[in-house]
Amino acid sequence: MLHAATIFLSAFLLFLVQPMIAKLILPWFGGTAAVWTTCMLFFQAALLVGYLYAHAVITRLTPRHQSLLHIGLLAVSLAVLPVAPVEAWKPQGSDAPIARILALLAVSVGLPYFLLSTTGPLVQAWYARANPGASPYRLYALSNIGSMLALLGYPFLVEPLIATRRQAWLWSVGYAGFAALGAVAAWASRAAQGTGEAATEDIGAPAFSERLIWCALAACASTLLLATTTHITQDVAPIPFLWVLPLALYLLSFILTFERAGWYRRGLYLPLTFLALAAMTLSYTSNELFGVQARLFLFSGALFLCCMTCHGELAAMRPHPRHLTAFYLMISLGGALGGLFAGVIAPHVFSLYLELPVAISGCALLVLAVHWRDRESPLHRTQNGWGWVAAAACTLGLTVSLVWFVQKIYRDYRVLSRNFYGALRTIDFGDPSDRMSVRKFTHGAINHGEQWLMPARRREPTSYFGPATGIAKAIQEKDRHRPQRIGITGLGAGVMLTYARKGDYYRVYEINPAVVDFASREFTFLKDSPAEVEIVMGDARLSLEREPAQNFDVLHLDAFSSDSVPVHLLTREAFELYFRHLKPDGVLVLHISNRYLNMQPVAARAAEALGKQALLVEDFGDEEAGYFGTDMVLMTANPGFFDRQLFMGCKPPQTKPEVLLWTDDYSNLFRVLR
Repeated sequence: MLHAATIFLSAFLLFLVQPMIAKLILPWFGGTAAVWTTCMLFFQAALLVGYLYAHAVITRLTPRHQSLLHIGLLAVSLAVLPVAPVEAWKPQGSDAPIARILALLAVSVGLPYFLLSTTGPLVQAWYARANPGASPYRLYALSNIGSMLALLGYPFLVEPLIATRRQAWLWSVGYAGFAALGAVAAWASRAAQGTGEAATEDIGAPAFSERLIWCALAACASTLLLATTTHITQDVAPIPFLWVLPLALYLLSFILTFERAGWYRRGLYLPLTFLALAAMTLSYTSNELFGVQARLFLFSGALFLCCMTCHGELAAMRPHPRHLTAFYLMISLGGALGGLFAGVIAPHVFSLYLELPVAISGCALLVLAVHWRDRESPLHRTQNGWGWVAAAACTLGLTVSLVWFVQKIYRDYRVLSRNFYGALRTIDFGDPSDRMSVRKFTHGAINHGEQWLMPARRREPTSYFGPATGIAKAIQEKDRHRPQRIGITGLGAGVMLTYARKGDYYRVYEINPAVVDFASREFTFLKDSPAEVEIVMGDARLSLEREPAQNFDVLHLDAFSSDSVPVHLLTREAFELYFRHLKPDGVLVLHISNRYLNMQPVAARAAEALGKQALLVEDFGDEEAGYFGTDMVLMTANPGFFDRQLFMGCKPPQTKPEVLLWTDDYSNLFRVLR
């Protein structure tokens, strides 16, 4: 009971701190999804170090010294509580912040997370030593149950009900309880000194090739998890919290395969895995064949089947408990390598999100290799080797299809680029002499702006900035008889600069250097602008916090269309900052168009709290003219601004009783899901 309770609590806290700490630092790094990927890399690396510690302690120290060392480290870790990052770690610019995030996490939560990560293999080894003949591997399934409960509990229970800073304090209290429980378990392990050792002296160590397969299977599942998560949240449906589904399925596969052997059957999962890989390939290369819901179901189901195979093979290859820590060490090494590939290597090597095709092909090849070396494989029992022919043909076919599709993307798109903040690309439609020819700028499934290719139309507004939109009306109605000062968060292609006039000043806040590069080289809005344009690199809110009042006539916020909604731009403290940078009668414009979130109540609450007037301006777009439908909320302290004819028919943003005022310490995306 002591061992089970210690392992369960450690796993629960381990996965609870991951989204909690990520949410705390997310506003400092632009609210991008890459922050989560980088955090995952840190957590996987810390897990690897923890497993390495457990392996070294079990194999090199006596039970007495194991106990004393671990109790000492648990006591020292209490000194770093509570786990809350200090503001000195806030970035000063827009450089790729991977190193800063990793260092921040190491200082803020590194030691407690390290000790939590050691608990699974360490306590299982103590349990095996105290209970000869009993299998400790079911405790691994128990740890994954704790992990899943924390994963699902955070967005549904913890985040909506508990303020962020209070979460850190409560987690720290829970960790103190774990430290006490872990110390008791460590002290109790001394009593089992020497128990069961003689019976296992003749157990040989697993071969190096077998250890490599353990590592490869874990790396394959980890890469598939991160690649699938990135694909469905960037290119399929940018829905908040969608990252929870793949991770939950990943953990479920661990639970099922390690809980008992019957959940994984080779003869069933082998053909299902190749079918899943083929289905992912078909959906990846032929998006038009499937709707959004079908693709989400397909990728989620395929990920689960592949993880069941990888983790099922791992569970089938688990060694004698004497080598338990070495087994978990290789699993954690594989997970860390998968995270390293997806979080660091891929963004620097690929100009597209190519992790998914690499993971699909790699999974197929790895499954073939695992079955090739095992003479008990169902493929070895097929008549005339037709099973091998079918599996090899499927692997070759999906690899060729993926390579062909990737090459097609490189042929079709003009420019592709990728960095920490995402993958950007431009594509042309139509001949430049054609009046309707256009160049589009995209990031995943999100359109960042368009420009007509015909020279005579280059200065026409497009996409989200048609003449009937809220931002167009705000600029047109705000003192057009004199030069204006306009603030913009998010450059995109630079379409908003079509409203600039000679003598105007436009100050653009942009966190992604690649966006500035694209806007300068692929579009002409910047160089054609008659106004003075200044670009400030870095997160908009952090930049505004450091600057003196800018006295903007209009400040436009345009950052709420994807899954990675920068919540820190929608809190009371953020709105107070915006109005500090506006003139007394200035206008704040929020572009809140979003398929999955209704941001009207959030804006309404902020306007009410600050005593400002707010109006929703809906534009249904004009496809032939190149305008998208948009929803924008305008706020101002000028009570007469909305009395003008241009705003006739517009209504205040909707309110909802259940949507409370967002602050830096509280926000709830669930309450605004459509």
